[in-house]
Amino acid sequence: MKQITKWLSVVAILAMTCAVSQAANIVVKGSDTMVILAQKWAETYMQKHSDAKIQVAGGGSGVGFAALQQQTVDIANASRKIKATEIETCIKTFGKRPTEYKVALDGLSVYVNAVNSIKELSIDQLAGVFTGKIKNWKELGGADAPIMVYSRENSSGTYEFFKENVLKGRDFAANAQPMQGTAALLQSVAKDKNAIGYGGAAYGAGAKHLAIKKDDSSAAIEPTEETIVSGKYPIWRYLFVYVNPTLDKGQIAHYLNWIRSDEGQSVVKNVGYFPLPKNLRE
Repeated sequence: MKQITKWLSVVAILAMTCAVSQAANIVVKGSDTMVILAQKWAETYMQKHSDAKIQVAGGGSGVGFAALQQQTVDIANASRKIKATEIETCIKTFGKRPTEYKVALDGLSVYVNAVNSIKELSIDQLAGVFTGKIKNWKELGGADAPIMVYSRENSSGTYEFFKENVLKGRDFAANAQPMQGTAALLQSVAKDKNAIGYGGAAYGAGAKHLAIKKDDSSAAIEPTEETIVSGKYPIWRYLFVYVNPTLDKGQIAHYLNWIRSDEGQSVVKNVGYFPLPKNLRE
């Protein structure tokens, strides 16, 4: 009888250990723009919380939202706001609207090859380039050479943000080359002297970013922390995480609070994005 009691006690302890382990396992998926930041958050948090196990994957904001709807992830990273149709699907699936947290600021930079003589463009000129209306660099004061447009895949939140806010909903040029991730896009721009592309501010190595003008009469603005946080730079955005409210407790809630703390926001700055002002961290 004592042996049975002892065995049951061992089973109970193992079950409790398993439950704690499962509770501490956080699965994160979504924005490729945010994947390096999310990995660094996870790494830093796990170093300080040995019971936490955080798995991070990219794939694009749309992929993250789909996984949230299918309840295969705990947290969806997104470089754009959730769509009404995605909210509706979440409500149908788990009965609630996902909770949205702003977690960082980003300036969407426009990149050209380092040898390109162009230093600035307006929003209208960018729209002309990326929709295919402007096809040659000489139309913008540059060399007589065809413009090679690099974009993101259509599951990307960065793609959708750029299309909505720069192209004003118009389609990208038919010959735009879709790239899987900002890092891959920048590698292509760095190798192609006639290239142009766009991506998060943290991915600038290997290419040159342009100063951007809101319109022809405005000053060209560089994407810096001051201009992005103040909203002076024309192409800025929030970066988000979304979570099923039912799961927003325990280890997951602690992790999300930590991301928005001073410590979590210092990771944002170290990676190359811009911390949220404190009044937006609630």
